[in-house]
Amino acid sequence: MKRIIPVFLLVSIAAAAAAADKKIITPEGSELGLPFSPGVLSGDFLYIAGAIGNKPGTLELPEGIEAQVRQTMANQEAVLKAAGMDFSRVVSVTVYLSDARYFAAMNDVYKTYFPKDPPVRATVEADIAIPGALVELSMIAARPGVERKVITPAGMQAPQLPYSWGIQVGSTLFISGATARNPKTLEPEGKTVQEQTRNILENVGQVLSAAGMSYSDVAHCRVFLDDARDFAGMNEVYRTFFKEAPPSRATVRADLMNTRFNSEIQCTAVKDPARRVVAPAGAAPATVPLSPAIEAGGRLFVSGMLGRGPNGYSADVKEQTRLTLGNLKAALNAGGLDFKDVVETMVYLTDIRHFEAMNEVYREMVGMPFPVRATVGAQLMAPEALVEIVMLAVK
Repeated sequence: MKRIIPVFLLVSIAAAAAAADKKIITPEGSELGLPFSPGVLSGDFLYIAGAIGNKPGTLELPEGIEAQVRQTMANQEAVLKAAGMDFSRVVSVTVYLSDARYFAAMNDVYKTYFPKDPPVRATVEADIAIPGALVELSMIAARPGVERKVITPAGMQAPQLPYSWGIQVGSTLFISGATARNPKTLEPEGKTVQEQTRNILENVGQVLSAAGMSYSDVAHCRVFLDDARDFAGMNEVYRTFFKEAPPSRATVRADLMNTRFNSEIQCTAVKDPARRVVAPAGAAPATVPLSPAIEAGGRLFVSGMLGRGPNGYSADVKEQTRLTLGNLKAALNAGGLDFKDVVETMVYLTDIRHFEAMNEVYREMVGMPFPVRATVGAQLMAPEALVEIVMLAVK
């Protein structure tokens, strides 16, 4: 006799399984009443929100960049420990400094936490939302038991700073923010943004090749430009490397750590024969070389979205945030997902003083349990845009 299981029970089991794969990590003292989770564990990865050097449970900050970096790392370590991990499992880090002159001092402290096989990294200058905060770090770590493999191309000299060129975890490759350097000497190369973009992406190509991948496997890129006027020149070269089904992308203006560079590009690649472009129905063709979203490896990498309405950009950041989140929801829905499936969010504000107003709309529309998030101030490529939001969701 066949056993009949009610449909509602099957739906409940499926929902429970999905919920079990997205676990919110909240160490004691990490709740600050802001609309993001300290950590989200999903699939092979732990996503950790942007953290500053505040004393747990408060917004009190120690004096000086060294002390703030140590406390920031302590705050990140608490999330790692709560998920049964430590710094040896970290695969990718993004560092935001309130002043690029803190770079050397930050590195002096940072490198002590990664004495061997450090994660990939990108570091830029940006405005930080909490007054007095000098540094903000966000991280991604790999679950224990999942292989974490350092990728160092044969034709590239090992980095002189505390990061690896690439870290591969299963079918996913994380690549450090690349700048225009001679791969053998690491000396800066190229003067124009076109020359530097070509050099950057050729170096990215070496990391991809060393991991058995190609440009067609890249799922998402973040582009940081020293001068927003270089946007068209960067795109001119960038599109020649991603001719079909380009990765999702976000591009902002940010000061880089070396004044000889005019751009930095950080990419994530996923080896997946089922990789596909996801676009909302009726979406207008992109005028720049990016896809609205890329589905690969059971994840949806959504491009940075803006809040342009039918009559252009509103001067109200709340209205722009509402439209931006509406555009993101449309992209998620096109991939069969919703805000509840989002594990990581990145918010860029042209004016960090819009932080609270953006949060008000974000809290209402995204809803709990919130994904991890980092929020910084940076100039966007559309002059009238006030907010840009990037999302990563897991199927």
